[in-house]
Amino acid sequence: MAYSISVGGSDWRIVKVRDAASKEDLVDHLERVKFSCLSWTHDNKGFFYNMYPEVTTNQAIGTSTGSDYNQKLYYHHLGTPQSEDVMCAEFPENPSWKGSVSVSDDGHYAIMGISRSCESKNALWFCDLRKVNGNIRGILPWVRLFEDFDAEYDVITNEGSLFYIKTNLDAKNHRIIVVDVENPDKANWKVLIPENPKYYLEWATCAAHDKLVLHYIEDVKSAMYVHDLSSGKRLHTFDLGCSAVMQVSRKKKLSQFFYKLQSFTNPGTVYICDLAKPTLEPIVFREIKSPSFNPEDYETKQVFYPSADGAKIPMFITHRKGLIVNEETPCLLYAYGGFHIAVQPYFSARFASFLQAFDGIFAVANIRGGSEYGEEWWQAGSLKNKQNCFTDFQAAAEYLYKEKHTSPKKLVIMGGSNGGLLVGACCNQRPDLFGAAIPMVGVMDMLRFHKFTIGHYWTSDYGSPDQAEDFEVLIKYSPLHNIQPLAGAEHQYPATLVVTADHDDRVSPLHSLKYIAELQHQLGSGKSQANPLMVRVETKAGHGAGKSTTKIIEEITDCLVFCANALNYEWKGA
Repeated sequence: MAYSISVGGSDWRIVKVRDAASKEDLVDHLERVKFSCLSWTHDNKGFFYNMYPEVTTNQAIGTSTGSDYNQKLYYHHLGTPQSEDVMCAEFPENPSWKGSVSVSDDGHYAIMGISRSCESKNALWFCDLRKVNGNIRGILPWVRLFEDFDAEYDVITNEGSLFYIKTNLDAKNHRIIVVDVENPDKANWKVLIPENPKYYLEWATCAAHDKLVLHYIEDVKSAMYVHDLSSGKRLHTFDLGCSAVMQVSRKKKLSQFFYKLQSFTNPGTVYICDLAKPTLEPIVFREIKSPSFNPEDYETKQVFYPSADGAKIPMFITHRKGLIVNEETPCLLYAYGGFHIAVQPYFSARFASFLQAFDGIFAVANIRGGSEYGEEWWQAGSLKNKQNCFTDFQAAAEYLYKEKHTSPKKLVIMGGSNGGLLVGACCNQRPDLFGAAIPMVGVMDMLRFHKFTIGHYWTSDYGSPDQAEDFEVLIKYSPLHNIQPLAGAEHQYPATLVVTADHDDRVSPLHSLKYIAELQHQLGSGKSQANPLMVRVETKAGHGAGKSTTKIIEEITDCLVFCANALNYEWKGA
């Protein structure tokens, strides 16, 4: 079993190999690994992974701001030193490209998806491993199936030379086509699953030899179906309720299919079902329970509110059953709005702690910029349309006030990464609308983001500050560049806790540190600003993944205490 570890929360990884039977690590030790695949060949002699050229000490520990370029694909032979690993693909003329390999279900093909940004478009190459007789000793004889970056191509499975591919080519909500790689002309393609005109096909996988499991996002909630692999006919529908499928486990040759459901109040339930049976009979395999949190005590409802341009935006509202809401009700409003990422119902100890601590409301606004409704939803909240994200979020707060769920003096807004940008921009544009704000590991400098670590990949969402047209859009909402002094003591910038970490090499802490410095410079030194403007810097931690339980508890506690003090929340927790 190959696995990777992160030191100090950095995106850089160390890959090790463990013997599953003895539970002992083997001699294999790989470094300079980042944004990597780990895909074993079926002879179990080794695996594909991605490695960067020599890195500095600061890069290796996650404190460098240098850009990441020239990732290469390697094959590691089990039991050999990394210095003997074989380079299988590189892109010297396109240093921003990254090639991630998966090995097909039958073990015959290495399938490489090549990305050049965060856009939902990729190139797709493949190699028939039988042509090298399992002897991987250099650049593989790749066949370039799709190389124009005109759409997204994701290989689900194969039957011989027939590749089953999920794509958004001529289908913004995605469809599944069958391509014979020995005769790949478009005229020979077969459409197996047509595009759903309303809902987004997020992923598909194959199990039980001849079954396709399809996952759609339907009004932000998960919907999952079983289809016949050869005909595309729908066979079964899973009953998921107001939940999201967070994880699945399957093999094509096995009929057992595992899936994990979460909701805003359910920490997680793992189900198992046998897809070879004529009826779908999922049973609970494992259930996560907390002695201090009872999901039955809470309820979630979904509403649709109007944004400024009339677009209907979905929002989930969760609180204790029987709670009588009013303008004094504590409320946490969260959103993300970017990079094709849908915020579906999921469990967070941070949000559950808020509900328990203050007997309040937790709201998630599914603003434009994500993938909640496919490609068009993303396009409506990216590039020149990015302002829609901020307007949608502000409209969510106004809806909560209109419905008397809370009031500005009791509302705290929160978002991380791209969501941190969201919080910062909204505080600048409508400081009157929010009582407090917690921007976490946010992208705050929209004029220089592309110069640090992997920031150049984000131009597909934000545009490039080096292009005049994009610059004119970015300068208008960049949180760092739009902080303005407020006139009079009656005008207050929201109480703000900026959260970052010293080893974050995804969104460098320089974004948050410059932002809080500018807040203090413009507002903190004035007598009229009474609300606190603070920063919390975690040490030996990164963008979020891999953070220790202790650090997570400490961060949640600090955020809760900040909310209580800034907004005069009454502690109601046990």
